[in-house]
Amino acid sequence: MENLIRLKPNYTNLDALYELLKSSSYECSKEYDTWEHRTDTSGQMAQCIVLKKSGMHAVKLFFVNENTVKINHIIPNKLMNAYFGKSVKARRNILEVIAGVIKQAILVKPQQQAFEELEGEIKNLAA
Repeated sequence: MENLIRLKPNYTNLDALYELLKSSSYECSKEYDTWEHRTDTSGQMAQCIVLKKSGMHAVKLFFVNENTVKINHIIPNKLMNAYFGKSVKARRNILEVIAGVIKQAILVKPQQQAFEELEGEIKNLAA
């Protein structure tokens, strides 16, 4: 679950967007992007904004260009992400594959609802 949203010119950097989202009804934080391990232009780990609904549902925001932000659904809790997140291992055994399919089938609907709710909060800032 991801989406690109074009923002108003007032919110063209991460700090301005973070200041605005801090006043929303959701928990908001500015963190290093440990989910994708993106790097910025100086080679340091890039930052993103995490808008959290619960320990299992959040969205990660980061700029892909000057006024377009990319939104991804994430599991903000590191322990829960390790168990319920998508496996990035190159090779998985059959039990890991089956468990992954079951987890995704159970989690898809709640994750989609949470993503749409949090995405609506960001769309209010859209141009």
